[in-house]
Amino acid sequence: MTEKPRAADPGSTGSAPGGSAAAGQGAGEEPRVVIRDKRKIGKTTEQAVTDTSAADAAADAPAEGLVEEAEVVVDEIKGEADAPVSGPPVVDAPAEPSEEAAAANAPLGAELESLRAELDERTRDVQRVSAEYANYRKRVDRDRSLVQEQATGTVLTALLPILDDLDRAREHGDLVGPFGSVADQLTAALGKFGLTAFGEQGDPFDPTRHEAVAHQTSADVTEPTCVQVMRRGYQLGERLLRPALVAVADPE
Repeated sequence: MTEKPRAADPGSTGSAPGGSAAAGQGAGEEPRVVIRDKRKIGKTTEQAVTDTSAADAAADAPAEGLVEEAEVVVDEIKGEADAPVSGPPVVDAPAEPSEEAAAANAPLGAELESLRAELDERTRDVQRVSAEYANYRKRVDRDRSLVQEQATGTVLTALLPILDDLDRAREHGDLVGPFGSVADQLTAALGKFGLTAFGEQGDPFDPTRHEAVAHQTSADVTEPTCVQVMRRGYQLGERLLRPALVAVADPE
């Protein structure tokens, strides 16, 4: 606070406010007005700094409150996000393709359909070829077996007259000694190829296997029966090489 100095009394003696500067003036001169500021600079500066800090703190206080409030709100939102969600999961609906994307994918779709059609056609071709090859293999195996059987049958058919001579020699009792042993070995060897003889006296007459060259009636039979075998028949497996020549007796 500024003090007003009082005017100097002309009659008083001693020092006046203002010091030696006021005393050095003459009695006839009018005294000067001197204003003195007795505030301390140090204290004023510290007070100003303190006031500035307090103002800054007061200005920052609402901001800090807002930050804390924002942090609380963020924590609450985070807690709600971490909490388990009850009920069925929410699935976003697929975005519908735009017209430009559809127009760009149209050539690709057409090419894909063309490739699929070509693949189906090639698959059908492979299946058809595989079926044809399987049938070809079966046919070749069957034909090979038939050719082998026919070749064997042809050779055995050519040997049948020799077997007929051996049978006649056996009937007359000429098939004895070493000659009989050779005949038995030949018959066993031909049997290994599947050759079997049929046609014995008393067998029922079978028109598919027997060839009747004579017929007669007899009271001793109840069905057509082979009563005499002129020549035996032969078959190779299930294949008939030659029928047997027989005389058949029919019942009376």
